[in-house]
Amino acid sequence: MMSTAPSRRAGLLAAGAATVTVVLWASAFVSIRSAGEAYSPGALALGRLLSGALTLGVIWLLRREGLPPRPAWRGIAISGLLWFGFYMVVLNWGEQQVDAGTAALVVNVGPILIALLGARLLGDALPPRLLMGMAVSFAGAVTVGLSMSGGGGSSLLGVVLCLLAAVAYAGGVVAQKPALGHASALQVTTFGCLVGAVLCLPFLGQLVSEAADAPVSATLNMVYLGVFPTALAFTTWAYALARTTAGRMGATTYAVPALVVLMSWLALGEVPGLLTLAGGALCLAGVAVSRSGKRAAAAPEPGGAPEPRRADAGRR
Repeated sequence: MMSTAPSRRAGLLAAGAATVTVVLWASAFVSIRSAGEAYSPGALALGRLLSGALTLGVIWLLRREGLPPRPAWRGIAISGLLWFGFYMVVLNWGEQQVDAGTAALVVNVGPILIALLGARLLGDALPPRLLMGMAVSFAGAVTVGLSMSGGGGSSLLGVVLCLLAAVAYAGGVVAQKPALGHASALQVTTFGCLVGAVLCLPFLGQLVSEAADAPVSATLNMVYLGVFPTALAFTTWAYALARTTAGRMGATTYAVPALVVLMSWLALGEVPGLLTLAGGALCLAGVAVSRSGKRAAAAPEPGGAPEPRRADAGRR
């Protein structure tokens, strides 16, 4: 059929966008280590969001995409409040209170919640391969976290904060998905980031005060977090999310712990143990399983011309 080539190309582009997102989100963990030593959770979140919003705003102006359509604003506002704003502050705070193993266990509940909420609120399917792959990846993420734990303690506050971060992440993704049916990935990401930055403005005083004393390396890492893991990676995430289900995209992020192990090895000289490597392999195996199987036709570009009515067309 004539549509085979365009569909295949669209699928490859979406897979490439998801890969960029996963790699950049994994790199964020290395940068957060440096920036987090000089900046408090709220100040770090605000600095990251301001850098991201500035970058996205410039690209948005150059591309002249205009304001998102009215039907998209509800999803943009909710995802901006939950994912860009609340999630970043709470996760930064929570990871200061718990060891790596507990953080891995609690935060990686997020993709599972995304799949469940997507099925309930968006009508997404829950194929056995997706559920099986997520179970394998979750086990791998917990294994990586436990193996890399420095033996630190965990507080009840830290556990609650990480759980809130997981819930906010899931809610933000599920809210973002319908918005991508009305607006472009750049529009949804740009204005979601702006909403998050506005929510974090109460931390402006802390940011200014801490920036005066922070080492240049910490500030550069904060800017890097805003430009790449936020501005670029959230846009490529939205591009891929518009072309697949929320559950499948959530499962893809289970590749992050495996990449963090590799990047820590290369960038920080932290040689992983056998248990860590085994956990990383489980994460990747689970992602492969969850993304295998039959693929539906690629979704049309948001805002594009409607296609002729046919079976299995539109968003999956």
